[in-house]
Amino acid sequence: MTELEALQAAIAGEHAALYGVGVAGGKLSGARFGAATTLYERHRSRRDQLAQLVIESGETPAAAEPAYDLPQPVTNATTAIALVLGLERRLAAVYGDLVEAAEQDRTRTFAVQALIATSREQLAWGGKPTAFPGQV
Repeated sequence: MTELEALQAAIAGEHAALYGVGVAGGKLSGARFGAATTLYERHRSRRDQLAQLVIESGETPAAAEPAYDLPQPVTNATTAIALVLGLERRLAAVYGDLVEAAEQDRTRTFAVQALIATSREQLAWGGKPTAFPGQV
């Protein structure tokens, strides 16, 4: 995988995360809703940073899909939390790929920071620590 392909995959992952966190937020309240709102903003910021890296390479960033298939119906807070946790796990794998494919230090640094952030979010949303987040 090239750096550009990995960047585009990360953008696509962030688009999907934005969709999913938005859906999940509709079933959350209180502190969890606040956490989902903050997480949404973090994903939007990372998506925008990724898009800028792609634009600087002379390419067009991947566009968001109109909707995304969710792994299960989101009907309550429990399924919403499970969705967010699953999204963060998938993004960790995507950012692991970007770390590996990165050719520029700037891209690699961004990818490592994003991988750490998705790992922290997994813990915050009930995930268990793993030795190598993003590696399945």
